Amino acid sequence: MIQTHMKREIGEIPAAVARLLGEGREGIRAAAAALRAADPDVVVTIARGSSDHAATYFKYACELIAGVPVASIGPSIASIYGGGLRLGKAGAIGISQSGKSPDIVAMLASARASGACAIAVTNTAASPLAAAADHVVDIGAGTEQSVAATKTFATSAVAGLALVADWTGDAALLKALDALPEALEAAIGRDWGELVEATADSMSLFVLGRGPGLAIASEAALKFKETSGIHAEAYSTAEVLHGPSAIVGEGFPVLVLCGDDKARASILETAGRLGAQGARVFVTDPAPGTGIALPVARTGHPLLDPLALAVSFYGFIEALARRRGFDPDQPPHLRKVTATL
Repeated sequence: MIQTHMKREIGEIPAAVARLLGEGREGIRAAAAALRAADPDVVVTIARGSSDHAATYFKYACELIAGVPVASIGPSIASIYGGGLRLGKAGAIGISQSGKSPDIVAMLASARASGACAIAVTNTAASPLAAAADHVVDIGAGTEQSVAATKTFATSAVAGLALVADWTGDAALLKALDALPEALEAAIGRDWGELVEATADSMSLFVLGRGPGLAIASEAALKFKETSGIHAEAYSTAEVLHGPSAIVGEGFPVLVLCGDDKARASILETAGRLGAQGARVFVTDPAPGTGIALPVARTGHPLLDPLALAVSFYGFIEALARRRGFDPDQPPHLRKVTATL
């Protein structure tokens, strides 16, 4: 069997993360120092697709560790509508692997012009997004040939976590980041083959998470759509009970992303409720109740566990795409760089 670019790039994630936390640390520390000096009342994020899911991951880290609220703002405010926002007491983080999408660039430039501390997180240091920023965090993931982003998502998410850790001086998070590449290597080896068979003929499913895990659920739902042709929807395990759970019936597949944090009990409770409705529930927890346990690699830090789950999920979804007859490197109707206005 020919190895896909996607599978190879998943295997490169631990080394890419180690490189970011080593060679790339200077840029992260400079951006963190700028945020410390700016002392923002709010941070805004500007991103789309997988990069926006990395921004959501950053949101939870920033709000939980720094106590600073984070809001995602629409790039079209600047690029289409020509509007500006009052961001003089804000940090602004634009995330884009290519750094080329005009709407992301325009919004970050607008935020910077309004007085925000503007930071670009990108895999292309010499890009328009980088030029629009005060500081650049080069994620240094190297070339990513598969249209479906994997290692650029992982390194973008880790860049956000490291930014928060250095900004706040959080010793526990800094220590856990040092050990992260090894945990991600372990995550690659987790076998979710049972889930491949359970979803091989599915056309619709839910992916659930809570807190930082919700960002990974959103990323997973996107990957189901773009690589495997499955209509997947991501919800918080709280939000799914406010209406969406009405369509869950006998055999409906549900993937529940559960980390070892304070939300664990509530996540498992929701998983049990959906299982009682007849859903076939897969849970990333060794004690899934009536659900089916998927093997996991724990990191020792609640903010990092969801990232390890993302890496295990990537291995699963690449296998599922091939099982369903798709080429995960070339999803239909998509290109690697998506430039929107």
